[in-house]
Amino acid sequence: MSNTEFVTVSKPKKGGAVYRAPLGTTLPTDATTALDPAFASLGYISEDGLVNSNSPESDSIKAWGGDTVFTYQTGKEDTFQATFIEGLNIEVLKMIYGADNVTGALNTGISIKANADEQDGASYVIDMILRGDILKRVVIPEAKITEIGDITYADEEALGYETTLTATPDEEGNTHYDYIVKP
Repeated sequence: MSNTEFVTVSKPKKGGAVYRAPLGTTLPTDATTALDPAFASLGYISEDGLVNSNSPESDSIKAWGGDTVFTYQTGKEDTFQATFIEGLNIEVLKMIYGADNVTGALNTGISIKANADEQDGASYVIDMILRGDILKRVVIPEAKITEIGDITYADEEALGYETTLTATPDEEGNTHYDYIVKP
């Protein structure tokens, strides 16, 4: 039976929706628990929102004559894409360039080194509000940046970092967790 009350949209939690913390930080296991103080806000993302691609890849075995006789899964990448538009947020800069490559503060001067150093993985939390003030939290135990889009400097466009995060399985084999509750 269909129910239109189950149709929803998602909006970011006020005050920040995407948070990042070093690996090993205590992760939330529900949609309402306060985050560990190690989680830093990454601020606003663009109006395009967050895109999660979590589709299995498969291949098939064909019999003589062309009939498909068996289909099997070859992989299942779990990625999250967003454009972070707080180009002056030190936490965003550390995420993009690596914590060891960003020093200083906005009021005293920020220095950034762009290089090929491999970045460490991190834990991420995304907080959203659904229809009827229902809370949804996505917890990504570990992810690495696997792609950064072109950085555009223009008069009428926010300085942003189009970023793809690729989640890796935790000790239980899960790449992310969704928690939903109506408080």
